[in-house]
Parts: sequence; structure tokens; C-alpha cells
Amino acid sequence: MASGGTAAASSPTVEYKKAGEGGGYINMDAGGTPQQLLKGFSPLLVLTEVVGLVLVTLVAVWCGQKGFAWTSNPDLEFNWHPLLMVIALIFLNGNAILTFRVLRNNRKVLLKYIHGGIQLFTLPLIVIGLVAVFDSHNLHKPTPTPNLYSLHSWIGLGAVIMFFSQYVVGLTAFLFPGLSAEYRSFILPYHVFNGIAILALSVGASLIGLNEKAFFAIPNYGALPGEAVLINMIGVVMVVFALLVGLLVTKAEYKRTPLPEDGSPLLAAASRQ
Repeated sequence: MASGGTAAASSPTVEYKKAGEGGGYINMDAGGTPQQLLKGFSPLLVLTEVVGLVLVTLVAVWCGQKGFAWTSNPDLEFNWHPLLMVIALIFLNGNAILTFRVLRNNRKVLLKYIHGGIQLFTLPLIVIGLVAVFDSHNLHKPTPTPNLYSLHSWIGLGAVIMFFSQYVVGLTAFLFPGLSAEYRSFILPYHVFNGIAILALSVGASLIGLNEKAFFAIPNYGALPGEAVLINMIGVVMVVFALLVGLLVTKAEYKRTPLPEDGSPLLAAASRQ
């Protein structure tokens, strides 16, 4: 908060900052962001989460129609792949990206732990999802299915590699052991961009994979049977979720204002998450 223009707060989470000469006072949240600038944030966030949960539910319904298995039935083992990858790389990853918007009034060090914790939870889901798809190909009868030949697999693998690389860099630069403020302020813009890029690549790979699966598994796809409609709806909802996350992250008015206790002014000025 800027000094010299702040009146006593009416509650622990609200302050009033003088708007300027003759301008009265602006209602501020605990993070220092004018509340009128946050107008629409909460409804948009609720909509984003509802769309995300609908996405996960639709994928679970689609994959669950035929059931799940492990190596005893490679065709059913495959169904773990789309479900886990959507949960990990799209739904959970999208929510991890939103951490600094949703919990803006908390200290940044706590937000880092929450952000990293959500991402940590996604790692085993990604690994299991990858094992499932490779098993379903390698154990396919009567002959194995080739691996890594499709555009879906190339883009998807690229997103996974970027995700793991991003996690290692983020962990070492911002948490353990943590680089100096100068280096962190240099890395942060690329870290933020890569996070959004990984989400975009994951959505792109998923859309291609959905289309491939529809063409391979539904002989009369052009007639739009029930499964085809469900697959198409999954794709549409996925795109809507990603767009909503992108809006919440890129809208300047929703950016987190650094708190005084966040630490280095250099890093705070560079991030303004």
C-alpha cells in the first residue's frame, strides 16, 4: 500500500486509498487492489470452476462407459490416459495458474507453496496417464500399436516435457534453494508465459487426440451418434475452460498487487502477480 494516502480500515481486509486531489477514497482489498477493478472476478471464477468440473465429469463419463482396467486389458487401460491427462494438465494445471489471482490476499511465499503443491499432485497423474497409453499400445493384440507417430503424441509429449522442466526450474528458482531476487525477477516472466503455453499445448494435444479417437473408434462419426456428440462437447467445454483461465490470468485489473511483506521490491515490481 502507498503511504500517506491510506485511511483507517473499516475491517481487517479493507482499506481506503485516496483517489487523488478532491477524489475521495477508493475501496481497496487487503492486497491493495481497488475493489471496483475486481468487479466481475468472483462470478467469472465460479463460472471457470463449474466449467472445469463439467469437463472432468464429461471425460469421466466418456471413459467410464467402457470401463477401466490395467495391463490385463490394454484397450480398457487406455481409458486412464485421457481422464488423468485432462485432470492433471488442464484442470489442475489451470487452477494452479490461478493461485495468484484467487488467493491474492495471502503472502506470496504461501501462494508459492500452494501453486507448487497443486503442480506436485499432478506429476503422478501424468506419469500414470503416460504409462497407461504406452501399455495400451505395446500390449495391444494381435500386434502392438506404434508409439509417438501422431501429431497428438508429439504435441502432448512436448507439453509434458515442458511441464516437468517448468516444475524443476520453478522449484529451484523460487522455492528450494531459491535464487536471488535479481535472477528470479528475470526468470518470472518466462515462467508465467511457459505456464500459459503448457496449458495451451495441453488443450491442443487433447483436441487432436479426441478427434483421432473419434475417427478410429466411431465408424459412423459423420452421423453424429451419441458418443460423437459427447466427444465434441468435451472439446468445446475444454476450450471454454482454457479461455476463461486465460482471461482471469491476463486481465490486467485482476493481477495481484504485491504485499509489503512479500520481500524484495525488485521482485515485487517485476512480478505484480
